[in-house]
Amino acid sequence: MSYPGYPPSGGYPAFPGYPPTGQESVYPPAGQYSYPAVPGGYPPAGGGTYPAAPPSAGYPGTAGYPAPGGYPAPGSYPGAPQAGGMPPYPGAPTGPGFGVPPAGPGFGGYPQPPAQSYAGGGPAQIPVGYPGGQAPSPMPGLPAAMVQCTQGTIQAAPNFDAGRDAEILRKAMKGFGTDEQAIINVVANRSNDQRQKIKAAFKTMYGKDLIKDLKSELSGNVEELILALFMPSTYYDAWSLRHAMKGAGTQERVLIEILCTRTNQEIREIVNCYKSEFGRDIEQDIRADTSGHFERLLISMCQGNRDENQTVDYQKAQEDAQRLYQAGEGKLGTDESCFNMVLASRSFPQLKATVEAYSRIANRDLLSSIDREFSGNVERGLKTIVQCALNRPAFFAERLYYSMKGAGTDDSTLIRIIVTRSEIDLVQIKQMFTQMYQKTLATMIASDTSGDYRRLLLAIVGQ
Repeated sequence: MSYPGYPPSGGYPAFPGYPPTGQESVYPPAGQYSYPAVPGGYPPAGGGTYPAAPPSAGYPGTAGYPAPGGYPAPGSYPGAPQAGGMPPYPGAPTGPGFGVPPAGPGFGGYPQPPAQSYAGGGPAQIPVGYPGGQAPSPMPGLPAAMVQCTQGTIQAAPNFDAGRDAEILRKAMKGFGTDEQAIINVVANRSNDQRQKIKAAFKTMYGKDLIKDLKSELSGNVEELILALFMPSTYYDAWSLRHAMKGAGTQERVLIEILCTRTNQEIREIVNCYKSEFGRDIEQDIRADTSGHFERLLISMCQGNRDENQTVDYQKAQEDAQRLYQAGEGKLGTDESCFNMVLASRSFPQLKATVEAYSRIANRDLLSSIDREFSGNVERGLKTIVQCALNRPAFFAERLYYSMKGAGTDDSTLIRIIVTRSEIDLVQIKQMFTQMYQKTLATMIASDTSGDYRRLLLAIVGQ
């Protein structure tokens, strides 16, 4: 394959000190440029490695990469992209075997119109793609800033004084009436760790339990929101899971939202907290409240053993994609255990590569296949894992949207997501919300809530 303008006519511009004086004829040896310059760099930014071409791996020629005559034909080596498939790295040359992947919510890199939806309900994921023909970020589906870090809307307050904050809260609740705005000003501008210190200082200074005092002064949604903010993060997740399985009925969406989106460490801490705080085994409660493939998926999630190696093995991604295809679209019936094994154990970057490989093999994105092969809660659980692998903020943006869409508001979901993501990635969730629904999260909250509850939510979310 040739590149326009490569090498430049007249040779390359001189580089100071190169070649060494008197050795111009040997730097570099004529005709031995084996690696053409690749826009975006090689290996790609954003992680992942690409295997060198082994002498006997089916590459045409071994003197250089690519071999004379261009890149190998589609499918001519293990894991090779198929015609119409995904470029193997950002900025790779286009041509036979290196086409553009089909657009679809399973890709996380190409925008979809808002009116489209995931099969089975919910808006199409509209992550950052190629607006205006811009080159993709190193991880398609995430803005460049999100590849490097995520950001919460709540940061630890500088010059923090737990005793002073405890005094402010005491004055706000003392006497006739309550100064809700003073309470909001404190709790919405302190990190969770700082709130725990305020609780301890309050008890030390006044011999009273801050949470009991707050409960006696507040009610309704604002009470639930403030109490959630004062719970340690791990305890709040454990409490939410217990609440979802307690009594008649089960709130399966809460189990999915927490267990399918947290890191290994978070899940292990939740499981331990559930045992120590409630004296119960979470696996036993899950078995008592769920069944079948959904039960097995949640039990897998509870192990907190997902591979968290960030390096992507593209050969394994190709194999897993083929395995998933053979377990679903490629056979009569569905091998649910295969989906469970792959989606419960692979790292999220690895799953992202698997999703892209699957689209090339099946000519259908993995989310659509899951929708066709599964139903009910296990379908929702598997799709949640895939969505988080592609674009976690988009998953939570969608959950927030549907907590407020239509008549009534699912306040518990709204509160839980705002609180649990406020110090992790709520900034990115807000960005995705605006992109997916053409309105800001703050605008929708303002139109769906009222009073102190609205003021506190907006103070956390920001404009």
